[in-house]
Amino acid sequence: MRGKFITLEGIEGSGKTTQLDFIVDYIKKSSIDVVCTREPGGTLVGEKIREILLDNDLPKMHSDTELMLMFAARVEHIKQVIEPALNNGSWVVSDRFYDATYAYQGYGRDISLHHIDQLRSFSVGTLEPDVTFLLDVSLDVSMQRVTSRGNKDRFENEKMDFYKKVRDGYLSIAKHNSERVCLIDANQEISDVQLDIQRQLDRLFE
Repeated sequence: MRGKFITLEGIEGSGKTTQLDFIVDYIKKSSIDVVCTREPGGTLVGEKIREILLDNDLPKMHSDTELMLMFAARVEHIKQVIEPALNNGSWVVSDRFYDATYAYQGYGRDISLHHIDQLRSFSVGTLEPDVTFLLDVSLDVSMQRVTSRGNKDRFENEKMDFYKKVRDGYLSIAKHNSERVCLIDANQEISDVQLDIQRQLDRLFE
């Protein structure tokens, strides 16, 4: 039996890392084999690409270069990690997938969504998550959390206007993909966020 594919999305400071750990642990309690991964990254090649994308010391790259690097890492991720795990019956939980590209490079960088559609069709094919948890947090809370962490990467150093566009993009994605994207209020206490996620996971177990 093919495994389930779960993704987490959200702007910086939305709590994805915390909830990723919760989801993986919750799935394991049901004696289901689960693979935890992330984008960009998840493979040796992908992690090298991630270093380039997040490096503050590199010159500013063209938005199309950023887009192509994201998809290059994603192809490796799908071929080397996601598809083999799903075909083996394991569940896969990924910190970000293609929704992030629409939000960050499409809405954030103003790259044509049609152009991203074409790249997605070529590199991703028909693969899509069974459920996507979109952790939505206010911009003020997001910036507070990012600032408190320190050591900002290239994306975390973007201005508030960029993150407003990214967040708006995510909310638009959720609105037009409500059968797949589960919108979670990440301004809540962590325990309340986890309760909302748990309800959706229980549906997958059914």
